[in-house]
Amino acid sequence: MSDRITIDPEVCGGRPIVAGTRMRVVDVLDALAASATVDELLADFPYLTQADVLACLAYGARAVDHTVVQAA
Repeated sequence: MSDRITIDPEVCGGRPIVAGTRMRVVDVLDALAASATVDELLADFPYLTQADVLACLAYGARAVDHTVVQAA
């Protein structure tokens, strides 16, 4: 896991967040999916960096990349 993304059971119910914030990874990904730009996110949330947003994207990509096993 990236040092920019952390999971703490005491913060945001243990959901992945941007380190040092209460910004959940899912909130960043949802905003991007709703067509927000990285620049808009950075303007709206000045405590985020471009590297944080990219770490959220990387985290999301890894979260959906898993082996599919089919029974014969």
